[in-house]
Amino acid sequence: MIFDRVSVPVAVCDVYGAVQVANPAMAAECGTTPGRLRGRDVLELFRPQEATQVERIAEALRLRHRSRYQVSVRWQAPDGAQRYGELTADPVSDTVEDTPALLVMLRVLAEREGHEQRPPQVAPIEARILALLASGTTTAQAARETDLTVDGVNYHLRRLSTRWNAANRTELVARAYALGVLAPGVWPPTPAAGDGSE
Repeated sequence: MIFDRVSVPVAVCDVYGAVQVANPAMAAECGTTPGRLRGRDVLELFRPQEATQVERIAEALRLRHRSRYQVSVRWQAPDGAQRYGELTADPVSDTVEDTPALLVMLRVLAEREGHEQRPPQVAPIEARILALLASGTTTAQAARETDLTVDGVNYHLRRLSTRWNAANRTELVARAYALGVLAPGVWPPTPAAGDGSE
């Protein structure tokens, strides 16, 4: 079966998140076999970073919206390391009227050994730009705040996007929070303590 040969961790879940079938790569992230994942709640295996993300997705699915949904998650790898990543769920069904299943893919973004809680290293200017971006500033405003040119700000954002494999600025900010680069629950957004930006 082609599903089993896909190297990316993939599972098919019912609309409530219960795993119906998983490939070996997904099972390996949980330290088990594909058959043992059947019936398990995907959001118990991979814990969401923000409950509000899950609530918005659940509401959208109830309204039968068919979009791609992304959730920042963390989980413990079989070797004990804390991993961080992103679950992407795509509703799939034969017809629009059918209750969709969810095709779930996992992307691993970072790993922290044991109980160490250090976020990935970013340059002080990168952390500052991410905080400004999270607060809604434009590229021009961020350039003025950091004494850079617009091209300079874009350069740092491109570097971060490449490093974290982020598709756009919204995803970049979400990852900065998920990876602990930006302090959670703080407004205006600020770099987290110990992120290498001190």
